[in-house]
Amino acid sequence: MSQFAFWNRLTALVRKETKQLIRDKSSLAIGLVLPIILILLFGYGLSFDLSQARVGVVVDQSSPQVNQALAGLNGSRYLTSQQFYNLPEAEQAIRDGKIDAILHFPSDFASQAQRGTAKVQLLLNGTSTTIATALEGYVAGALTTAPSIQVDRTPILASSSTVIIEQRIWFNESSNSSWFLVPGLMVLILTLIGAFLTGLLIARERERGTLEALFVTPVRPFEIVLAKLIPYVVVGMIDIIICIVAAHYIFAVPMRGSLFSILSASFLYLIVSLLMGLTISGFAQSQFQASQIALLASFMPALMLSGFVFDTRNLPLVVQIVSQLLPATHFMTLIKTLFMGGDDWKLWFKECGILLGYISILICAVNYSLRKRLR
Repeated sequence: MSQFAFWNRLTALVRKETKQLIRDKSSLAIGLVLPIILILLFGYGLSFDLSQARVGVVVDQSSPQVNQALAGLNGSRYLTSQQFYNLPEAEQAIRDGKIDAILHFPSDFASQAQRGTAKVQLLLNGTSTTIATALEGYVAGALTTAPSIQVDRTPILASSSTVIIEQRIWFNESSNSSWFLVPGLMVLILTLIGAFLTGLLIARERERGTLEALFVTPVRPFEIVLAKLIPYVVVGMIDIIICIVAAHYIFAVPMRGSLFSILSASFLYLIVSLLMGLTISGFAQSQFQASQIALLASFMPALMLSGFVFDTRNLPLVVQIVSQLLPATHFMTLIKTLFMGGDDWKLWFKECGILLGYISILICAVNYSLRKRLR
């Protein structure tokens, strides 16, 4: 009989929450429209790839060797060169933001090239270390193109002193930053949905006075938690499917892991995010307070410390420890591996086990927040 009463109460609460969700157009927009906007905005707008970088060239003394090096530079589709008459003029251009780097050929470049010890000076705009590092690699690759052509012309003479490197990049063979960013967007979107949608639920009802009406009914705190979770789980699963479809068909991100492993891991993290939002909402005194806590405690750490943009191994030890306490960090590692590396079941069991641990802790926390109000 008690089991029957439980399902009756839960069904009634789920209907109530579903009707509230459907009537609340702003929540539906955040839950369904905002993820589409974010994945398109971040997927197309955020990129670590470098194209058409502007390189200023300063040549102290022209020579066939210099022209040969410049031919390799001009042949790169990633670089555009601009000639300057002297170094101070080029330095002023890089200060004004007109160019991204300066390539300086000294007057003795030809004689150095004949001795096999040619050196050039490369000055980079270091305001963005990511762009500067990528640009350095592109310039170095372009300068080696001309000697490679010369090797092809005289293979017998050059074969004894030439080493050819055949490079292979695993998991992201196209070196496309979208493959790195788009799977990570799932973490941010699910964190945003969980933190902001469910983060306002209990606080909103407390402000309106409807939470007290629930407290005088026979419903239990756990039933309230389940009823508030179920409609948003449906919305979250729709968002997960949207993210997977967009990643695979719009941004051509390979999905080397099985659909089961990706969906199951995403589902667990969705539950973690929703419960985190409910926990914040349960302890917050107002919707404004809940939204601020949700932003600072969930979305911002997921953006900055989960490995979405920065490799956490490069962070200070204390920050690394803090990042490992975030559920977003564990899901970020797992979802990127599943998309680009394939099924790693040892990692899957490990990270999913950690997410299940967070679920258990957060269920207890949100139950405690509601039970404390009942007393």
